[in-house]
Amino acid sequence: MTYRSLYWLTVLLPPFIIGGFEFVRHDFLLEYLSMETGNVYITILTLLLSFLFATWMFRKIERMNAKLVEEQARRAVYEERERLARELHDGIAQSLFFLNVKLKQGQLEDARVAVSAIDNHVRQAIFNLRSLPEEGSSFTQRVEKWLAQWSALSGVDVTQEVKLDDGFFSPAEEVQLFGVIQEAFANIRKHANARHAWLKLVGAGPGNWQLVIEDDGIGIPPIDGEAKKYGLAMMCERAKQLGAAIVIRQRAAGGTEIRLTAGNGGMGR
Repeated sequence: MTYRSLYWLTVLLPPFIIGGFEFVRHDFLLEYLSMETGNVYITILTLLLSFLFATWMFRKIERMNAKLVEEQARRAVYEERERLARELHDGIAQSLFFLNVKLKQGQLEDARVAVSAIDNHVRQAIFNLRSLPEEGSSFTQRVEKWLAQWSALSGVDVTQEVKLDDGFFSPAEEVQLFGVIQEAFANIRKHANARHAWLKLVGAGPGNWQLVIEDDGIGIPPIDGEAKKYGLAMMCERAKQLGAAIVIRQRAAGGTEIRLTAGNGGMGR
């Protein structure tokens, strides 16, 4: 049933039922029902009708809204999958070109590295695309599952702390934030030569949250101005769409720290 149908049903049904009862009462039931008794009956009828109709209508609206939210979440996931497919295509195309060049030059060790990169791209893509949008897991559960899979594939231990209420982020925000997490950990796997990584995501109320990703690898060179590399530039763009400030810097203890803060954040610095 459409919203237009609900609108006309809401407008027409109560007058027809209550007005019809009043017409029958005045024309046919006056000799059986006094005015006082009729008024009591019409009051009870109005209350009962209002309760039943409102209960039915709001349940209908809730189901329609839930379906709409589900469709929006599914669309956001499909959009993210399209982005992953484009990135996968670009990554494999570059790796295959590099592999072809190295094979022609007879540099088998470099060619082996290219094959390993292609293998990692494919494995990561398979995991990203494995879960169906219909699966009813929360954002926290999806992050934890993805990090566990990433750790198993990369051999890098991950310590994670996620403190979010259910529904803290909208579906579109979840896609953007998940993209930041994926890109950050892809960079750790490819470039950091790390043994351990950390993720901390804390929400402290609407619009106030903080994401910190760290590793104990070789660290990142200082970034002057805007990030030039595609992966870093993409993270900065996603942070902008999330309304968050992003800081990418070396850790004092070695390695890299990526920090996204929205509002006043959710934890101390």
